[in-house]
Amino acid sequence: MTVDIKANGSCRQIPFNKVHITDAFWTERMKVHQDVTLDLCIKRCEETDRIKNFITASKGENKGAYVGRFYNDSDVYKVLEGAAYSLMHQENKELEKKIDEIIGYIGSAQEENGYLMAYYTVEEPEGRWTNLDRHEMYCGGHLIEAAVAYYQSTGKRNFLDIACKLVDHYMDTFGPDKRNWVPGHEEIELALVRLYEVTGEEKHLRFAYWLLEQRGKGYGSNEGDVKFEPTAEHISHPEYYQNNVPVKDIEKVVGHAVRAMYLYTGMADVSKYVNTDYEHALRRVWDNVVNKNLYITGGIGPSKKNEGFTVDYDLPNKTAYCETCAGIGLTLWNARMSWLEGHGKYMDVVERSLYNNIIAGWALGGDTFFYVNPLAADGTHNRKPWYNTACCPTNLCRFIPSIGQYIYCIDNDEVVVNLFIDSEVEMAYKGHNLRLIQETTYPVSSVIKLRPEYEGKEPVQCRLRVPEWCNSFTVQVNDKEVLAPVTNGYIQVTCENGQTIELNMDMPVRLVLANEKVTMNEGKVAIVRGPIVYALEQQDQDQPLADIKIPSNALFRVSNESIGGLPKVICYSRDGQKLATCIPYFTWNNRGEDAMQVWCVEEKAESLYY
Repeated sequence: MTVDIKANGSCRQIPFNKVHITDAFWTERMKVHQDVTLDLCIKRCEETDRIKNFITASKGENKGAYVGRFYNDSDVYKVLEGAAYSLMHQENKELEKKIDEIIGYIGSAQEENGYLMAYYTVEEPEGRWTNLDRHEMYCGGHLIEAAVAYYQSTGKRNFLDIACKLVDHYMDTFGPDKRNWVPGHEEIELALVRLYEVTGEEKHLRFAYWLLEQRGKGYGSNEGDVKFEPTAEHISHPEYYQNNVPVKDIEKVVGHAVRAMYLYTGMADVSKYVNTDYEHALRRVWDNVVNKNLYITGGIGPSKKNEGFTVDYDLPNKTAYCETCAGIGLTLWNARMSWLEGHGKYMDVVERSLYNNIIAGWALGGDTFFYVNPLAADGTHNRKPWYNTACCPTNLCRFIPSIGQYIYCIDNDEVVVNLFIDSEVEMAYKGHNLRLIQETTYPVSSVIKLRPEYEGKEPVQCRLRVPEWCNSFTVQVNDKEVLAPVTNGYIQVTCENGQTIELNMDMPVRLVLANEKVTMNEGKVAIVRGPIVYALEQQDQDQPLADIKIPSNALFRVSNESIGGLPKVICYSRDGQKLATCIPYFTWNNRGEDAMQVWCVEEKAESLYY
């Protein structure tokens, strides 16, 4: 297979360890991650024998039984990745020692030929590489991501060498003139690109591309050469695995939501370095996801049956699945699309999912989690301290400390501000060192101040995203208003060293109507302020949720009372009657069991569609 590797594009991401977050909202969440969630996830991996499984699989050990689900290795890898990110933010010798100990167990479980998956080594050595749905390369992908993160954090190669040996095994087994293979759960594709970025070895990039090109050709089905043993009736179709068409021909999103998002992320990652024909497909499927299959909270995947997609505009509320991992996958993909194409609409999706669906999966105390994020509940849906399939807690564990990488990038000698998070960043800019200071309390308020401290003499070119929810804004440079038209979701502003750019956006509370094709929300409205979707919990109301009606001319007051670091919103009728108290959606179920709803009956609709 010929792979046409191209020069790096003009967009350059800023590593999150170069970004110092000082934001009140996010520093609190980071502290909870570091003090509670990370330690909890490590302990849960110990208590559930996820770590012990590697010891059981190690060479020369007295073999015991494997414990848990066959893909449990992946949870350990995700926690290790989160721990590596935590070390980038704050030195912790005790944590580093713990990671090295676990890496030692993982290394001891790796076989001589490089194969590594504890379940198969212990329970079914003859069954390896016979069932596409057994997550072998999915687990390997998470190992690679963790190994890359730990190498970047500490400079140690102990984990990275394990990853490289594993990938060599993959490439010895599969590839042109070898065996065909379609990973049932995508992840390896994007992980291989991350490995390429630190090793510089083109074979890793070429293998990622080869795996993508395997899809939609019958491999992994009855027509292919891979044994197909679906674990449930509902996954007996190639759409479930996004294996129904070649990736360049994808028109619409199908199947399992997390797998689909990881596939699109891998396609975008490969497209950064390889001349592919994927970008048209990525734009097509993005339009299908965002305009026909996206919840207002940034959740995706309405169906519990396949943990994924059904038909366009099928967006139920109480039975919405909206897996936390799917929201994270949506964010990974849209960030890559933003870096590829430089359009603000992609970061709009990142912001929507980040502030609503994703952090809803994580309790304010950091010790319980949602796997599923419905938009209505009767009081029986609660976060749990752990799950047998623990992908969501461990995915949050690795995602939260990495959010700094989405705030800034450099594109064509412009400093791009994608997210509004109080922070400082240092970067190379036009051959000199640039320190950029962002001051904001967003999304409490919508005033953004930027001040560059620059060693060069040229002006600094900045590009600031104007969110899709913003209908009115002003821009000033050193208190002097400037005109800045919006192009592709961004404004361009030039300033000198030490000057201050101020972006001031109107951020009123507003009522949003669902797309008219979402029939289950006909006659209903949602309450939104900036990127924050609000919900009603029964404990805050004076009447049953089902009886609350929000008039289209309702008045809103942003309360001085807050929850989760963000203000509540009070809804009133025009004659001053209090109708409802609204809380940020992500904070619901933090005060005990309760009924909740996002969409409320409206008294009179306006011609406004979400």
